[in-house]
Amino acid sequence: MATKAESKNLVGKEFVITREYAAPRELVWLACTDAKHLAQWWGPRGFSAPVCEWDAQPGNKIYVVMRASDGTRYPMGGEFLEVVAPEKLVTLTGALDDKGDLIFEFKHTLTLVEHEGKTKLTMRSRLMKVIAPDAEKYIGGFEAGMTQSLERLAEILFSTSDREIVIKRDFNAPRKLVWEAMTNPKHVVNWWGPRGFSTMIEKMDFRVGGEWKHVMRGPDGVNYPNQSVFTEIVTPERIVFQHGGKREGGPGVSFVSTWTFDLVEGNKTKVTIRMVFPSAAERDHVVKEFGAIEGGKQTLERLGDYLAKM
Repeated sequence: MATKAESKNLVGKEFVITREYAAPRELVWLACTDAKHLAQWWGPRGFSAPVCEWDAQPGNKIYVVMRASDGTRYPMGGEFLEVVAPEKLVTLTGALDDKGDLIFEFKHTLTLVEHEGKTKLTMRSRLMKVIAPDAEKYIGGFEAGMTQSLERLAEILFSTSDREIVIKRDFNAPRKLVWEAMTNPKHVVNWWGPRGFSTMIEKMDFRVGGEWKHVMRGPDGVNYPNQSVFTEIVTPERIVFQHGGKREGGPGVSFVSTWTFDLVEGNKTKVTIRMVFPSAAERDHVVKEFGAIEGGKQTLERLGDYLAKM
């Protein structure tokens, strides 16, 4: 067993893990920052995460409990230091003993870089504190555990075909006009949502990192609050945003939405909406519970009606 002095000599030790995923950066970011998705892959193989308090906002506290196959629990605490969607996540996390006291603490810097539809993830972990004299036995398995976690992440990201919704429509309007209708809130309120719905926009900060908050009201008077963050804007070709929404008082759903605007012969525009969910079950739930496919089609029909008036 290492002495306390020997354990303290470990402070400053750093390891770096790099992985490439065949998935868009926004989807990888969602899997790394949303608690219900993180819990699906966090921890070594054979572990689960029955407790996952992980709300990725600067200053928020972190509390995760991993459970091994034999039932042993491994609690972890910390906080979010820096959150730059969808590029960088900096956290301070440490292993806790049975009493909730810190054993050791790491500073993790996660960065995501996208190239040609794939995402390179780099996790840089630096040991900041060693409290317990026997912390070295825990630290020894930390890198292996993190490596296995990122392998599990690859498995849930591998294929999107069974967890995506794709809706397309051609418009008899120039791309510049369609782009204006999608990006200017004074236009968006006139067509957003299925038929019979109205939309109130609280905020639409159209820039990378900007927030979009709006409330849709159904014909039955039920409200549907939505909150998104724009993660990519390529004028006038492509918009990507990380979306979260729910029925008022109900559970939330989240997905990555990509809108592309392609030129079509005759000065027309093809709009393609691609929504990618973290799991097939969540995709199916949204289709069944909210009529997402039909709702998306009706939304684009309303856009077509509105473009004819612009």
